[in-house]
Amino acid sequence: MAQKMNVESFNLDHTKVDAPYIRLAGKVEGTNDTIYKYDIRFCQPNEEHMDMPGLHSLEHMMAEFSRNHHERIVDVSPMGCQTGFYLSLINDDHYDGVLELVEKTLHDVLKADEVPGCNEVQCGWAASHSLEGAKEIASAMLERRNEWSTIFKES
Repeated sequence: MAQKMNVESFNLDHTKVDAPYIRLAGKVEGTNDTIYKYDIRFCQPNEEHMDMPGLHSLEHMMAEFSRNHHERIVDVSPMGCQTGFYLSLINDDHYDGVLELVEKTLHDVLKADEVPGCNEVQCGWAASHSLEGAKEIASAMLERRNEWSTIFKES
């Protein structure tokens, strides 16, 4: 077995996961609060990935719209491998609630007629966006909603 790494996802065998899925990837306990980090995997690692303009728009939309459904979101951030996002919540490890939050947020993406913050004042690369790309990614994830709780391939 490989040496244990400091980064949780580096210790995850990406050949054994079965995207799409949502899993608790870690937690950090502070003095009074706990941060829960969820791995929201849209694409099968090393087989597919989200295109950058669609991913970028989806990031903006998830970051904005998710906060309409949950008060304790710390961050929504894309994975550099372009296969998913991390969602960090404070003091909330209710898994079914996270599934509902993601589902509601993705439905908001499908209803949107613009990407929030998609301009040179609010975004560092405003030219790289695709509303339609974000909707395609969201739709594909929602079509497989019944699979989100299955993280590993069957042996």
